[in-house]
Amino acid sequence: MSFIHSSAVIAPGARIAPDAKVGPFCVVGPDCVLEAGVELVSHAVIDGRTTLHQGVKVMPYGSVGLAPQDLKYDGRLTGVEVGARTLVREHVTIHRGSMGGDGMTRVGADCMLMACSHVGHDCTVADRVILANNVMLGGHVRVGEQVFIGGGAAIHQLVRIGRHAMVGGLAGVTNDVPPFANVFGLPARLVGLNVIGLRRRGFQKDNLAALRLAFRLLFKEAGTFAEKMAEASTRHAGDALVEEVLGFINSPERKREMVRPGRMAEEEEA
Repeated sequence: MSFIHSSAVIAPGARIAPDAKVGPFCVVGPDCVLEAGVELVSHAVIDGRTTLHQGVKVMPYGSVGLAPQDLKYDGRLTGVEVGARTLVREHVTIHRGSMGGDGMTRVGADCMLMACSHVGHDCTVADRVILANNVMLGGHVRVGEQVFIGGGAAIHQLVRIGRHAMVGGLAGVTNDVPPFANVFGLPARLVGLNVIGLRRRGFQKDNLAALRLAFRLLFKEAGTFAEKMAEASTRHAGDALVEEVLGFINSPERKREMVRPGRMAEEEEA
């Protein structure tokens, strides 16, 4: 039998795996699914059409699936999906989907959402993402895999952040961040590659050298951006990582401009 504390409130219709744990004073709505190994430590609220996949853990006062902060929202039953083994720390809020999408907010597997971070309606957060304390994602934000977002950073609605990027603490991100980039400041500016993160994840020197040259061409050298995009495509033809950056910039899903360059970090100049 599942361990469900006597003070928890479980609505009829909720589906809870046999080995899931629901701690004191938790509330689980009627359309929620808690898969194997899920643990709600205490005082957690799970609502909407929400699925917590295997091994998700929600710490005290975390809430998943409550109604979005969107004036267009008309009260329909929308939902959230949280991937396996993701850790939702204290006071984290993940709001369910709203209008203008498929009605779902998605957080991937093996993520860590640190205390007081917020995932707004209709966001898509890929696997192995870390949101540090007090990070704020506006509605319809898309975050690629293994992105790290530093404490207190605010991400404007509709922004995309490419995979393996790093956003510095307290940054204000109003434009798209390409894959592998490092951005910092208010407003956020491109300061180079996420070199330390890429090295830790096994990217080789040749990968970093090609990305460094491409970033310098695109974001530092003179010329129109269209001309530099064409030159980068020719110069780095066949390089999968550079082509990923170019594809991200040219994506039809793009709603925002690219982040503007700032002063490149010294390690990028070496």
